[in-house]
Amino acid sequence: SRAPFHFDIVAVNLDQKQPGFPEHVLPEYLESIGVPYHIENQDTYSVVTRVIPEGKTMCSLCSRLRRGILYRVATELGATKVALGHHRDDILATFFLNLFYGGRMKGMPPKLKSSDGKHIVIRPLAYLPEKDLIAYAKLKEFPIIPCSLCGSQENLKRQEINRMIGEWERKFPGRAMSVFGALTRVVPSHLMDPSLFDFTNLEVDPANFEGDMAFDEETFPDLPNNLGLNDNDEHASATRQAPAETSPTGQRIIPLNVVGDLQKLG
Repeated sequence: SRAPFHFDIVAVNLDQKQPGFPEHVLPEYLESIGVPYHIENQDTYSVVTRVIPEGKTMCSLCSRLRRGILYRVATELGATKVALGHHRDDILATFFLNLFYGGRMKGMPPKLKSSDGKHIVIRPLAYLPEKDLIAYAKLKEFPIIPCSLCGSQENLKRQEINRMIGEWERKFPGRAMSVFGALTRVVPSHLMDPSLFDFTNLEVDPANFEGDMAFDEETFPDLPNNLGLNDNDEHASATRQAPAETSPTGQRIIPLNVVGDLQKLG
């Protein structure tokens, strides 16, 4: 009711036929709070376990299959947006996974157009840390259904990254938020990707004497009559005998001894 525009929500869950999945929990909960829902039944579990060798990470194939199914269901339902539940910690972990193991700077943006150009993906929880969502889920008593497929795999790279980020936060509070903020303030000209910045045709700008200068003209106040010097003081004589000069560019040059006297005045 507080949104600036009207929208409808349909909760979609993919039942991947994983052993022990409590298929009754979500329908019962969504009905109890009056949220329209659609349960899609696809046995992707058998596909993943058949294709991926034992001991290898299954998450990549599983997520691709799940994403394709969600896009299809979105089209069938006439949905204009696909809202996913990734939070800030997920985005950070994905960024470091791509950086450390994929050799590229890539994360998960809050809004994304799908590769086929037919869907818009949004991540409404992108700026929220996981700990806040855990606290809210406990407060609202949301039903939690763990993924037995991912949860059963040890030594996942994502788990390693999450442990690294957690250790950072314990030793250096605020570091994770600093890295997350850096993802919103990218300077392509200070990186090395020619597809983001045209380094080849980079040229210096012609001199513009009406614009920025290497050394801006300094404005000095008039010298007071009394600098605490007398006529017999050699320094005083030198000061009076060293008038300001003008450079070829029109800038005023103040002798160093005069500058020194100005600094004494504080």
